[in-house]
Amino acid sequence: MQAAPPPMMILPAVSEKDWVVTLVLAVFLGPLGIDRFYTGKIFVGVLKLLTFGFGGIWWLIDIILLVTGNYNDGHGLKVATK
Repeated sequence: MQAAPPPMMILPAVSEKDWVVTLVLAVFLGPLGIDRFYTGKIFVGVLKLLTFGFGGIWWLIDIILLVTGNYNDGHGLKVATK
């Protein structure tokens, strides 16, 4: 007899990161990249920190992405309301 294959791990369709926390971080600390650090995108967070949100443009883009539901975390999962 063969052993049964191990159960497959199913990843959630939505990130475990809280949408409201991410939005608040993006609005108030977005130019410092804190929202990107929170969602696991460390490299992008450092770039945002060093360029101060690319003069505010990156800050605005992140807020738009969050509000429209197109913001991804470090694992590629959508940060959205649950």
